[in-house]
Amino acid sequence: MTETSPWWQGKAVAPKLRRDLSALPPYRAGARPTAAPGIDRVYSLASNESPVPPLPAARRAFADAVETANRYPDPASRKLITALAKHLAVPEQGITVGTGSVALCQQAVAAAAGPGDEVVFAWRSFEAYPIITGVAGARSVPVPLTAQARHDLPAMATAVGERTRVVFLCSPNNPTGPLLRQAEVDTFLDSIRDDVLVVIDEAYFEYVTDPTAVNGVATAQQRGNVIALRTFSKAYGLAGLRVGYAVGPPALLDCMRQVALPFGVPSPAQAAAAASLGSARDLAERVDATIAERVRVATRLRDLGYDVPDTSGNFVWLPLGERAQAFAQACQAVGVTVRAFGGEGVRVSVAEPEANDRVLGVASQMAGTFGAGA
Repeated sequence: MTETSPWWQGKAVAPKLRRDLSALPPYRAGARPTAAPGIDRVYSLASNESPVPPLPAARRAFADAVETANRYPDPASRKLITALAKHLAVPEQGITVGTGSVALCQQAVAAAAGPGDEVVFAWRSFEAYPIITGVAGARSVPVPLTAQARHDLPAMATAVGERTRVVFLCSPNNPTGPLLRQAEVDTFLDSIRDDVLVVIDEAYFEYVTDPTAVNGVATAQQRGNVIALRTFSKAYGLAGLRVGYAVGPPALLDCMRQVALPFGVPSPAQAAAAASLGSARDLAERVDATIAERVRVATRLRDLGYDVPDTSGNFVWLPLGERAQAFAQACQAVGVTVRAFGGEGVRVSVAEPEANDRVLGVASQMAGTFGAGA
């Protein structure tokens, strides 16, 4: 068989693309584990996924819906929105769904910001925020976290200027873990202009146990400039199906729908998400198990001398600075992947107890070798 060159080679003319694309930070997904010598099983603790499969009701609904996959999905996701409205006690017109909450983040920015505008967010926070902002042609205004790895809301309020169109509040904050409290968010909202769109990103809401935590859905029902985002990717274990939802004033959601791609959420994903909402007891058992492991892991790490911030997600943060990559490599050697942020720290998802124990073993060895903490 004769080998031929790819058809695009040798072309003298290329289309002109955006000059600013090279300035966009790339999104780096958590690495998948690879086989390690002498390791019989490997684990992924790098992407904050659920360690267990989707709920049984969701799996059944997905399989049934596949039978009609030759048809386009309902672009309005009516059955899922009806189920969400009942679940949240929110009017249907106050809900929209998207291809994961990250797609809804992008829709929010696309609807509100463009070239010359600004988007304010804490940093470090969700890695997609600066990417989404850059894609819209807007300018990122990152505000450093506090020493406790929390949002500095007074500083964020000061950063809101005349060109600010969107503010992201991530609670619990990914990747560091602390949540925002309702009282401080209310104070922040009262201190900024009402024409700034505030997005409360609650991807890990189901893992929150603090009664003082912000409730984005309740807040969005009381404020004309707030939307709350949640997802089925984390606690519900549907990360591979990409289903998120937004709650907020109908006028804002209508604008977000205008910039959304049509048919974004496939029919099987809609069906699985709706079915998941009817499995509250099964979900609670899974969430409780994750929370118990979160407490165990964080407590042990602190006992070893690591400066672990308070966490309300399904992950813990180790502020290891320049030692982050070495810690991640040591975990890889025992068959576990974690997420290293070079020069800053390591985010470790809470997973199966055996996987968590492997990370704790590495942490114990590292603490003994060159100390934990600062």
